Amino acid sequence: MTARDILELIKQHNVEMVDFRIVDVPGRQHHVTIPASEVDEDMLNNGIAFDGSSIQGFRGIEESDMVMRPVFETAYLDPFMAVPTLALACNVFEPNGNRYERDPRYIAEKAEAYLVATGIADKAFFGPELEFFIFDDVRYDSSAHSAFYSIDSIEAMWNTGRDEGPNLGYKVKNKGGYFPVPPTDTQQDIRTEMVQELIRAGIRVERHHHEVATAGQAEINFRFNTLTKTADTVMLYKYIVRNVARKYGKIATFMPKPIFGDNGSGMHVHQSLFKGDQPLFYKEGGYGNLSDVALHYIAGILEHAPAILAFSNPSTNSYKRLVPGYEAPVNLVFSKGNRSAAIRVPVATVTPKSARIEFRTPDSTSNPYLAFAAMLMAGLDGIRRKLDPTALGYGPVDKNIYELDAEAKRNIKSVPGSFEESLAALEADHEFLLEGGVFTKDFIYNWIELKRSTEVQPMHLRPHPYEFHLYLDL
Repeated sequence: MTARDILELIKQHNVEMVDFRIVDVPGRQHHVTIPASEVDEDMLNNGIAFDGSSIQGFRGIEESDMVMRPVFETAYLDPFMAVPTLALACNVFEPNGNRYERDPRYIAEKAEAYLVATGIADKAFFGPELEFFIFDDVRYDSSAHSAFYSIDSIEAMWNTGRDEGPNLGYKVKNKGGYFPVPPTDTQQDIRTEMVQELIRAGIRVERHHHEVATAGQAEINFRFNTLTKTADTVMLYKYIVRNVARKYGKIATFMPKPIFGDNGSGMHVHQSLFKGDQPLFYKEGGYGNLSDVALHYIAGILEHAPAILAFSNPSTNSYKRLVPGYEAPVNLVFSKGNRSAAIRVPVATVTPKSARIEFRTPDSTSNPYLAFAAMLMAGLDGIRRKLDPTALGYGPVDKNIYELDAEAKRNIKSVPGSFEESLAALEADHEFLLEGGVFTKDFIYNWIELKRSTEVQPMHLRPHPYEFHLYLDL
């Protein structure tokens, strides 16, 4: 598309407002809105100025002037606004016209360019499966003298005894939410409307269903695409899901572990490489029909997993999901069809072109541009160095790892137990991310400092409500 195409779209749909959107370093969207009457070719081609010092992870106040330029192919007619509004995702630039190194979308694009430059492949396909919760009420507070959170859902197991005038039953049991039909599944219609809006936005949706946990856990799957386009889709997907939920008077959250004692929400990421039309991950008769290239790619991800998790599981809450017993993929091994492994090799209805690996550890608090780029860089490092996952002790393990005896488990490596450990791993192991200038040391150290100062350290400083249960009488 060109600037003229955008202007024609504005005219065709009687658009009154044009929304320019960027993504900050942690992965939140920000926007500025311009009346359509003020939008012309120059603005669309040259972008608009904004204050980078007010965007988390960007710049200090002494060098705050920045520019956002729209990516025309991301044009989206936003159905949630009261007047016709066209939304455009933007790239971030320096005032001198150079791309901004801390723009997450630029890092994703550089990862794709590096892939081509290696000669290994020319396309990396990513297909994430996002899980989320739809709640009826969320309240929380944290002050100097008190802290609490309270979540509620009409279908939650803890509401079997509540007077709902009347209580109609059919609550979802803990870990009992996978695929039940209505009336147990109370959210069929809201998920269907989410799907309709995703399709209207040009996203190819494959399925939707209730997920395992009680209290409204859901999953909507969309078709895979190349790395940056898939990350664009994830941002739009989260926007649509949240706003449809709000329309129903509910709240959608991608927080990995909002409920104690039940399954959390992950973002399983399917990945494959192609050179032209040739799939590089398939070899008939190989383990899971995988090629040597695919096995090297697996080894790269598992070898660098502790560092990758600093981007793919980038919250203190992420590691409350990554505990044994809740279908959490905490084991750094690969396996055919085994959901207790960090990397699963899908084997059902697989063709040469659909041969892929599934990295199950990530969650949706991740910034998709950064998480996908880190995964690709780790996989390419494994291919470049011809790493052997079996020789490195990563399997395959085709058994339920949670049921292995202590001796068998001893040789299986696990993911870091906390976000603090993952950040330390990234600090020690990030050379693979610097290849081709994809990530920079400035970005990596900025990320580590940002996360330590705004998330890890504040959590350490605050008393936890459960600590009163443990220690008040000591």
